[in-house]
Amino acid sequence: MSEKELIFIALFSVALLVVLSLIFLFMTFNDRKNKLIQEQLETKLNNQKRQHELELNALRAQMNPHFVHNSLNAIQYYIQLNEVEKSEDYLSKFSKLMRQFFEYSRKERISVEHEISLLKNYLQIEKLRFEDDFDFQLNIDKALDTQDLFLPPMILQPIVENAINHGIFHKKGKGEVSIDFVSINDFSFKVEITDDGIGINKSKLMNAKKKQSHTEHSSFVLEERLTLLRESKHWDVAFTIQDRADTSNKTGTKVILIFKEGLNEDDYDH
Repeated sequence: MSEKELIFIALFSVALLVVLSLIFLFMTFNDRKNKLIQEQLETKLNNQKRQHELELNALRAQMNPHFVHNSLNAIQYYIQLNEVEKSEDYLSKFSKLMRQFFEYSRKERISVEHEISLLKNYLQIEKLRFEDDFDFQLNIDKALDTQDLFLPPMILQPIVENAINHGIFHKKGKGEVSIDFVSINDFSFKVEITDDGIGINKSKLMNAKKKQSHTEHSSFVLEERLTLLRESKHWDVAFTIQDRADTSNKTGTKVILIFKEGLNEDDYDH
């Protein structure tokens, strides 16, 4: 065999080795890439599953059977008193609220305008139920763009319901809930929910003695949901809760939420 043939065979062998090495590296890389994609898909599916479970739990928290039962009893009470106009008004607001609950629960986000409408309707129903023992204020910052700013559904109403049922309900005399929507900038806003009830510290003690778990369950659902929303990168939601007696001579509870949307409107699936 000539020297040229030996050189050709050597070069061919080197070239073949390089090609085989590249094929091996490509297959290894492709395999790792597919595994990474699979892991990302599994993580995304698990997060979606968690999100759907939490949304269902949040809807259940909103559809508090005590609220539904009390509302229907109140409607029946006004019917028995032959107060037709009041009972019709109550029933109309209650039906609208049920539709809003189910409609908004299917959405990833709703406008601040729609959220305010739901809260106003809910609070009007509670005011009818409590009559002169309850009042509310909804304060909307004029600088807030209620149509073009959004928030996740089923976040605020359970907090407001807790303020009424576990704060104001147990105080003597008339109670009040105040909800303030405050603009921060074009992409974020703050919501403050303040009541003048007995405060979260006393409420926890009462619930512990009565072994009530609904408040703890709804609080857990809220915290889990906010955590998942942050992990999804769709939202950055800051949440704080404090007993007003800890920082002032006033009673009650204050909850502060700051909403910042992480994605643009085009990034959402409709």
